[in-house]
Amino acid sequence: MREVGFSTRAIHAGQDPDPVTGAVITPIYQTSTFAQDGLGKHRGYEYARSGNPTRTALEQCLAALEGAKHGLAFGSGLGAETTLLHTLKSGDHVVAMDDLYGGTFRLFEQVFRQLGITFSYVDARDIRALREGLQTNTRFVWLETPTNPLMKVVDIAAVADATHQAGAKLVVDNTFMSPYLQQPLSLGADVVVHSSTKYLGGHSDVVGGAILLNDDELASQLRFLENATGTVPGPLDCWLVLRGVKTLAVRMRAHEANALHIAECLERHPRVLQVNYPGLASHPDHAIAQRQQNGFGGMLSFVIDGGLESARHALERMKLFTLAESLGGVESLAEHPATMTHSSMPIARREALGVSDGLIRLSVGIEDLEDLLHDLKHALEQ
Repeated sequence: MREVGFSTRAIHAGQDPDPVTGAVITPIYQTSTFAQDGLGKHRGYEYARSGNPTRTALEQCLAALEGAKHGLAFGSGLGAETTLLHTLKSGDHVVAMDDLYGGTFRLFEQVFRQLGITFSYVDARDIRALREGLQTNTRFVWLETPTNPLMKVVDIAAVADATHQAGAKLVVDNTFMSPYLQQPLSLGADVVVHSSTKYLGGHSDVVGGAILLNDDELASQLRFLENATGTVPGPLDCWLVLRGVKTLAVRMRAHEANALHIAECLERHPRVLQVNYPGLASHPDHAIAQRQQNGFGGMLSFVIDGGLESARHALERMKLFTLAESLGGVESLAEHPATMTHSSMPIARREALGVSDGLIRLSVGIEDLEDLLHDLKHALEQ
C-alpha cells in the first residue's frame, strides 16, 4: 500500500469513522469503566486508567507521525518523563544535555536523585565530552534539540552512535520541533518524548505528554508503569490534542515563517546583543539544523542590553506577545527564563549556561507578521 504523507496521517491515522454511528471525528469516550460480556470477556477496554478509545486514537496517530511502532499518551510532559525514569533503578546513571527545560532539571535533581539515580550534564554537541561523560552504569542519554531556552542544536545521529556503543538508550525531547520538523527515531534515537501541551495541541487549552518508541519490551514496561502509577490523560484532553494535531503541518509552517523574519529583525536591532535561532546563518549549529530538521520552528530567544530591568521593561510593554510560561500555541508568548521556566536552577548554573537576566524567550505565534514586528519594536524602545 502506498505510504501517505504527513498531513494525511495527522488527519486520518487512528481515526477511522466511528463504527457505531459513523461519526467522522473520534468521539470523546467520557467514561470511567466499560461493560464486560462475561468473566474475562471484554471488548478491548476494562477501566479507563488502563485504556480508553479516544486515547488509543491519539496514541496511534502520534506513533504514525513519529514513525514509531508504539505510542503512549500521558497526563503531562513531565508525567511522561516521570514514567520513563521509573524504568531505572537506584545506582543507574543518566547523561543529560546541559541546557534543558527547568522542569526536567528539577525532576532529575529534586525527585529522582533522591531515589539513588545519578545525573551528569554535558554539552552533547561535543561528542568527545559526551563519551567522557558516559559511565558503565549509564542507562539513558537525554537530549533536547533545539534546547530550551538557548536553542542549541545537537547532532542526533552522532550522539546515538556514541550512546549505543556504551550500551545505553538515547532519549530525545522533540517538543520544540514536533514530528513535522524532526523525527529523532529515524536518526537513531530510541525514545522520543513530547509535551503535547505545546505544538501537538497547539491551542494552549490542554496539558498532555507522549512517549513514542519502537522497543517492544520497553513499551510494555511503560504501559505497565503508566497504569500502575496513574500518569494517564483524560479522554477530553486526548481529544483536544488529536484535534490540534490535524493542523500541525500548516501551523508549523506559519510559526516558522514568522519566527525567521522576527529573528532577522532582532539580529539587526541595536539593543539586541544576541539572537538564538537555528534558522539564522549566524547560528553556530545552523548546518546541523539544516541537515537533521525539516525546518527551524517557532521558538527563539534573544539577549537584550541592560539585564533584568531592561528585560522586565520590554516584557511589560509587549501587547501581542503575552507574558506567560508555556509555548507552541497559535498565540505569541514571551517569557523570562531566569525568573520563570528556569528559576528552579541554581543561579550559578544558569549563569554558566548563559541563561542570563537579559535573556527573553519567544514562542512566535501565527498572527500577522507586521503586527508582531510592531509589538516588538514598541517593546524594545528605550
